[in-house]
Amino acid sequence: MRRELEVKLRADDLGRVAAAVERMGGRLVSSVVEEDVYFAHPCRDFATTDEALRLRRSGDSAELTYKGPRSRGGGAKSRAEVSVKVGDPGAAAELLKGLGFAPVATVRKRRSYYRTDTAMISLDSVYGLGDFVEVEALDPGIGVEGLQSIARELGLEWRPVEETYLEMVLRARGTPQR
Repeated sequence: MRRELEVKLRADDLGRVAAAVERMGGRLVSSVVEEDVYFAHPCRDFATTDEALRLRRSGDSAELTYKGPRSRGGGAKSRAEVSVKVGDPGAAAELLKGLGFAPVATVRKRRSYYRTDTAMISLDSVYGLGDFVEVEALDPGIGVEGLQSIARELGLEWRPVEETYLEMVLRARGTPQR
């Protein structure tokens, strides 16, 4: 299991942010449409434990990801995460349902992944929610200060969005959190 350190920020102009990423030496890795289906655990409340189980489909590939409870500090979040590639996402969803996991919500987004020397920067247009930038440290040792520095270089105001996309989708449709 690896530990991620990331921050999510609102963006009003993803084109401007993409140009800033390229000026700082970032390169476009891929641009994809992702569909994330989140599942509820049959025996515990992920909203209470602050965990998530997600099946992500992107083109012909898919992965199943478990995200552990978030640690927060300075607007960034850190959490344990483990992912496995899935060859047949339909079968994976059926397996989860057979084990008692229930789909809770789907988050769809157009995402462009950029890589710099220190971070993976995702430019996201999330259907129904708007535009965001996620900055994930490639080395968590850069800390929150490193993420803040990258945000400044991108011309983004340091006003971290604490909610996950799942939490935002559930709130928007008036559904209790997971």
